[in-house]
Amino acid sequence: MELKIVSLAERPDLLDALWAMPSLWPEFMGRDLVSNLGYAWMAAEIPEYVSLALDEDGQVVARSFSVPFALGAEGRDGVLPERGWDQVLAWAMLDRRDGRKPDTVSAIEISVAREHLGRGLSGRMLAAMRDRAGERGFTEVVAPVRPSGKHLEPRTPMAEYAFRTRPEDGLPQDPWLRVHVRAGGVIDSVAPASMTISGSVQQWRRWTGLPFDGDGPVEVPFAVTPVRCDASHGYAVYIEPNVWVRHRV
Repeated sequence: MELKIVSLAERPDLLDALWAMPSLWPEFMGRDLVSNLGYAWMAAEIPEYVSLALDEDGQVVARSFSVPFALGAEGRDGVLPERGWDQVLAWAMLDRRDGRKPDTVSAIEISVAREHLGRGLSGRMLAAMRDRAGERGFTEVVAPVRPSGKHLEPRTPMAEYAFRTRPEDGLPQDPWLRVHVRAGGVIDSVAPASMTISGSVQQWRRWTGLPFDGDGPVEVPFAVTPVRCDASHGYAVYIEPNVWVRHRV
């Protein structure tokens, strides 16, 4: 399909359309506290790193968010953080506040409208993100990837799942990881605590429709690992692992 990819800085009039694009994420995924702060911050403070894909009729069919940050700063030393998605977004916000010069771009989200899934738009958004990073002088884009098939195996350790390959071509078994590797990305490591979502058992019941009435792991649809429920103390915590992929630009 014919596609035009623009930044929010280029088209600030698309802000409402950006937020109006329906989310495919389950409700609990929107309860991460870093996420709640980060998305509004990205749109307001770094709109040049927010992109929208428009179809032939000018409708938003995909979007992406990324952030520049200083991976080589003191105490970081070029090592991708084990706290993944949450950490890199927090670093980006702190670096901008403190005037620290960024040296790396991290993907935060690439999402496609439901009716356009399976048409290669995610790969095109990834390529555009890399191209724009190169235009700004960056030499690397990193991504804390949420493997698209992992939720089907919530009890499989991410360190096992992420490195599975297909016998016919050696590419990752997971479809979204495969898109990254085909685009030139290299799987670096697992971020075991990439995102943390906590809440009371009452909140988790509202978010998922599940009872959350006993202590122990709870398998929640679309969660990549079980949610840890401590019903006797009234709370549950979901800690999501991601997979760090590095792309040279």
